[in-house]
Amino acid sequence: MRIAGQLAFLLLLGGIWCQNNRNAKATGKPNRKSSGSQGVDVRQPPLVVSATPGNAGSARGTGCLSEMAREGTAGARAAAPQADGMRLQFLRNSHVTCNDGTAAGFYLKEFRGSRRWLLFLEGGWCCHSKETCESRYQNIPRLMSSSGWPQTKRGTGMLSSQAEENPHWHNANIVFIPYCSSDVWSGTGPPPPRPRHGRGKERHTNANTTTYTFMGSLIIREVIKDLIPKGIKQAKVVMLSGTSAGGTGVLLNIERVASQLEQLGAEAQVRGLVDSGWFLESKQQRSPNCPETISCSPEDAIKIGLRLWNGVVPERCRQLYGKGKEWQCFFGHKLYSTLTSPLFVVQWLFDEEQLRGENIYLGGQSLSQQQWQYIRNLGTELKNSLRNVTAVFAPSCLSHTLITKSNWVSFQVKGTSLPRALQCWDRSLEATRNNRTPAKGCPFHLVDTCQLPQCNPTCPTMVDQATQQELTLLQMLVAMGLDLQKLGLDPQ
Repeated sequence: MRIAGQLAFLLLLGGIWCQNNRNAKATGKPNRKSSGSQGVDVRQPPLVVSATPGNAGSARGTGCLSEMAREGTAGARAAAPQADGMRLQFLRNSHVTCNDGTAAGFYLKEFRGSRRWLLFLEGGWCCHSKETCESRYQNIPRLMSSSGWPQTKRGTGMLSSQAEENPHWHNANIVFIPYCSSDVWSGTGPPPPRPRHGRGKERHTNANTTTYTFMGSLIIREVIKDLIPKGIKQAKVVMLSGTSAGGTGVLLNIERVASQLEQLGAEAQVRGLVDSGWFLESKQQRSPNCPETISCSPEDAIKIGLRLWNGVVPERCRQLYGKGKEWQCFFGHKLYSTLTSPLFVVQWLFDEEQLRGENIYLGGQSLSQQQWQYIRNLGTELKNSLRNVTAVFAPSCLSHTLITKSNWVSFQVKGTSLPRALQCWDRSLEATRNNRTPAKGCPFHLVDTCQLPQCNPTCPTMVDQATQQELTLLQMLVAMGLDLQKLGLDPQ
């Protein structure tokens, strides 16, 4: 796929908001000191819907690159030194680095006396070839380099240290791990060799080599090591969480984190919280022989990327699917049954990034009946994929990422909020560990039963970008050229 066209697919695990380009524009110039919205408290905006052609074009083109930076800053903002801010610490192991060789690290807010730890993996999709990595570095360097990271951040949503915003986890030790490895947290290095110039076959063999290093999984390992002096070995609960690509990173690394802490002698129960990282395979028909930089589905990008990243997946999943099929372990519904650690899945049933992977842009100029049918089917397919998941919170809404929204307590499924569901899950796990019967009437398997997008009254609001007026789902469909009666929808 030409770079501009390909970026639509590069958004799929990335937690990007591409329907509103007002706050960030890709410059096309490298800037290792700062980038886009870095250091700003980015409160997740409402769904931005526009029937104007320009908005659809920006969603598909390189303008989305600058918006990829929003994924991390939606969950943490830079702030002046203060009591409730998370402070930057670089890894002691200088050999485990970001893509460009700068030091990797993490932000830490300690809560003295707490034996609960919340570790958060930032999202931002990936790069899987020389061309996509160069474009990523030119446009969003902070997702590949630490040179412009601020010294402090303040968390929002579940990362907040304020009780009113984060009722059950504000008093935990909170660790924000910035994403600078571009490998969906799967890479183990070492740095790939530089391309050599030679005869044709050698040139082809090295066509996808880069000068970058991919160490996402190793970064997580080193963060755990550096937290030992801070008391993580004495933890009672360690929650590994993440949004979008970070959520997929939780799926890929939770067993490894649990094993590492066990080897350190810790008695903590390691749990996973996956937010908007539970994707389904693409249904777009594409060439079976995907070139390394064009016409790639997200699955093909992962297949190619795994070789570049020296990526690893959980061992039981690798054994289940076999050599050459490790890419399947990036999909939660295929990986879940192989995991032994407790896992809570948070997933909008009409995830915007899943739709973008099918070239469906709800802020675009038009929407076909076939695309509308895909949207409706997506909700059903996601429900089916979550049927056997023990702990889940799945609202029937159009959105992407949830736990870092400052108003995350307001979303409900069947009258229960996500913080409440997480508390119920926590109590159930504690009861099971102590051989007690879990309390009844405290649900944590919550999947909306209504069928249409936005049928949950607590969904994020949809807004017309041009008028800033709130829209209903039916108004949005009409604006995108659909005949409601032909769709079998009652205009009233």
